[in-house]
Amino acid sequence: MGCCNKLCGLKAGIGAGIAVAILGIILIPVGNNIIRETVTKESVIEPGTTAWDNWVSADTPVYRQFWLFDVQNPQDVVENGSKPKLVEKGPYTYKTRYLPKENITANPENHTISFLLPAGAIFEPSLSVGSEEDSVTSLNLAVAGGYKLFPPWVLEAAIKLNNVSLFQRRTVREILWGYKDPILKGTLGLFFPYNGTYDGPYSVFTGKNDISKVSIIDNGSSFSPFLDKKKPLYFFSPDISRSVSAEYERSLNLKGIEVYRFKLPPLTLASPAVNPDNQCFCTDSVVSKNCTLAGVLDISSSRGQPVYISLPHFLHGSPYLVEDVEGLGPSEEHHVTFLDVEPTTGFSLRFAKRLQVNMMYGPSKIITVLKKVKDYTVLPIVWLNEVSHLSCTYSCQALLRILFINFCLLWHISKVFPEYITSRFCTSHSKADIFFLSHIF
Repeated sequence: MGCCNKLCGLKAGIGAGIAVAILGIILIPVGNNIIRETVTKESVIEPGTTAWDNWVSADTPVYRQFWLFDVQNPQDVVENGSKPKLVEKGPYTYKTRYLPKENITANPENHTISFLLPAGAIFEPSLSVGSEEDSVTSLNLAVAGGYKLFPPWVLEAAIKLNNVSLFQRRTVREILWGYKDPILKGTLGLFFPYNGTYDGPYSVFTGKNDISKVSIIDNGSSFSPFLDKKKPLYFFSPDISRSVSAEYERSLNLKGIEVYRFKLPPLTLASPAVNPDNQCFCTDSVVSKNCTLAGVLDISSSRGQPVYISLPHFLHGSPYLVEDVEGLGPSEEHHVTFLDVEPTTGFSLRFAKRLQVNMMYGPSKIITVLKKVKDYTVLPIVWLNEVSHLSCTYSCQALLRILFINFCLLWHISKVFPEYITSRFCTSHSKADIFFLSHIF
């Protein structure tokens, strides 16, 4: 009788195991489908979804950190044609992107939505090394700009009339946001005008008819869900007025959440000879050395002044860009642009978008302050890091909903097969976790 009981028990155990296995095979795809449907629904940019609530608002602060380059030997550069010696000063930090999007207009005929992005900057002293009134010796923006825009004799006369030189001493606030320039008789600054202005208008896909297109042509805060490591991510950068791509590098654990790190590849700022997409940024064959210059984009046409954009410290740039000045040290760790994206929802949980603003000066037989200059020099003025660590607003809410769906499925299974819930869930989650999940929604 004992052996029979053991045999019966063994058969019953085998039968239960098979049943659990079959149930698992059936329910796991069902659960995955439910998760996919839920994430897809919540990722569409339309009223009533998680994505909409947080796409419209600006709950998560974005900060712009600025490092300005202080020229240590301005007189030596002018009088002897020496290399500029630079010392980096910063960060000077501003809170930006804190205003909600405006003029939001749905375009149901092509499943897009258009909007304006208000610009604003608030100085954050606690996150800065000093005051906005700190002084820096920097390239004279009017002289550098006039070098490409005005006839040499006109610029020479303006320099002498206003008693200015190739370099000037200005405050951080003035260089970034504007000052009254004696040559141009107007306000001049690297980012003037900014406060009270708008970026856009922009249009993005809502994902309503194709979730893989959601947020295409956006600023990198979110992407389509269910990321594929093999496919690059595309986002729009208003600073260079073009879309760029980021490639998968590695997976990371960010506060218990797996994220995919995507980084800007060197090809982004490669010379037109290597990356034909950059041909339109090659506007001066002399400065660009017949369009072989790597690491710098001439965005003069979109900015209205001769400005060159690069990665900080000329990372991924032609070697002579770094060799033409002293004090630079390009670093992949500190100067590359990256995004840490949660792969299921497509939400960026952390990002750092970095670039450098440069201007150019060169030799002249007419302009006195340039007579000793030996060659064209692309000089760094400031580099910036736009950074955000997204709070648990929409990304975590979406992830918790996924966990709750899993929990509900397992809860119902446990009513029939307690052993299944024990083996599939309780071995890696405590009772406190189950209690927490059961009280979230």
